[in-house]
Amino acid sequence: GGLILFAIFSLVMDVFKIGYYSSFYSCLSAIKIIYPIVQAIFVVVQTYFLWVSAKDCIHVHLNVTRCGLMLTLTTNLAVWMSAVTDESVHKAHSKLKKNMTEEIFRWLLKVGMRSSSVEECNCNSQICQIFKNGYFWLYPFNIEYSLFASAMVYVMWKNVGRFIDHHSHHIQRLKFKLFRRTFFVGVMLGLIILVSGLGVLILYEVQVNSSTESSKKSQALIMYYIFNIVCLSLMSLVCIGGSVIYRFDKRDMDRHKNPTRTLDVALLMGAALGQYAISYYSIVAIVASTPRDTISALNLTYALLMIAQHTFQNIFIIEGLHRQPP
Repeated sequence: GGLILFAIFSLVMDVFKIGYYSSFYSCLSAIKIIYPIVQAIFVVVQTYFLWVSAKDCIHVHLNVTRCGLMLTLTTNLAVWMSAVTDESVHKAHSKLKKNMTEEIFRWLLKVGMRSSSVEECNCNSQICQIFKNGYFWLYPFNIEYSLFASAMVYVMWKNVGRFIDHHSHHIQRLKFKLFRRTFFVGVMLGLIILVSGLGVLILYEVQVNSSTESSKKSQALIMYYIFNIVCLSLMSLVCIGGSVIYRFDKRDMDRHKNPTRTLDVALLMGAALGQYAISYYSIVAIVASTPRDTISALNLTYALLMIAQHTFQNIFIIEGLHRQPP
């Protein structure tokens, strides 16, 4: 379901790309227009393939199957790298164009910063601007689609030739009961935090971007940090509580080989590394900076809690993944 959602937005992005590049067919190479068409075909074929074959455990033509799946995996990673690069170059060009005159910007593009882009072509019509803004807003969906598909193809590659012991695996049917035990309480608390977070974020953005008074910006920052500190503290306590409950759980740990779970753990730890790095650099910057005011103290507390929360959360999730069904 998630793959199809991202695939639909990726196809819309390709349509916008084709419309945008078609506006410059006179000053563009044909490959720029052909690329989004081929990419759209690839998205459709791959999504259909994964929808039909994601659960298959193949035991014939093993080498050919592994080769094809690995080729598909590397293609997705190449598309992902291309999308990230295009988005970064577009943002760099936009920021550069905003901070200098049109003549200097065009001169820089001419002397070597163009890099076969379409920035030197004029986009004056309204429809062209819609296509241009639309497909850059949809880039994140295409990036997520490539990563999503790569993960699924990797699991299929690991499952080629794999034999499953049906006696050691149990199928757990999830029963949705709204008022059973504490399920309803957890959903309500989560929705309250979500709505509150959106409200705080909107107030923060409005006050920081629209207000010219430094006092109001400081108040917005203090509100933002206090809300996040409270949320991170609650999340850390809940994860610690969940890990403690696991210690009293009589279910055995699932030690069987499971490529999906192994990939989940690897992606979970890899994604946390980025937040660890951001928090670490924030701590170093705060400690080295002067003077130290209330906002600096809140920022330091926020960075430390972010590291703690991600650590406790990862431990809780990994322990949960290794638990046998009831």
